[in-house]
Amino acid sequence: MRRAREEVRQEALDLLDRIGLRDRAGQFPDRLSGGQQQRAAIVRSLAIQPSLLLDEVTSALDPTLVGEVPDLLRELAHSGTTMLVATHEMNFARDVAHRVAYLERGVLLELGTPEQVINNPRHESTRAFLERVR
Repeated sequence: MRRAREEVRQEALDLLDRIGLRDRAGQFPDRLSGGQQQRAAIVRSLAIQPSLLLDEVTSALDPTLVGEVPDLLRELAHSGTTMLVATHEMNFARDVAHRVAYLERGVLLELGTPEQVINNPRHESTRAFLERVR
């Protein structure tokens, strides 16, 4: 079913407003900062209203921009967006996740709440990983 152009445009502007980029709506991506480009990419994904699968979403960002993307993902999580996120950002995982999994070489070693997995891991491998990323 085809939607009215103005309806789609308004929805896009609302999404841009939600992530603080409405004032950049007419700009090309190469005119945006790295963090803004990441947020714009997330908006493109959100436009089709999916669950999100994100792999190390902050890995390519300048360190000064790393805070913008997790803040956006926190907002999305709190608004009910379903996400599967691969991350080494344990504070982000602790704050946002309902469930945390730890995989090693494709094997699921831990699965539980952030409290269980991050604060009280059962496996030595998980504890060693958490020590390295803290």
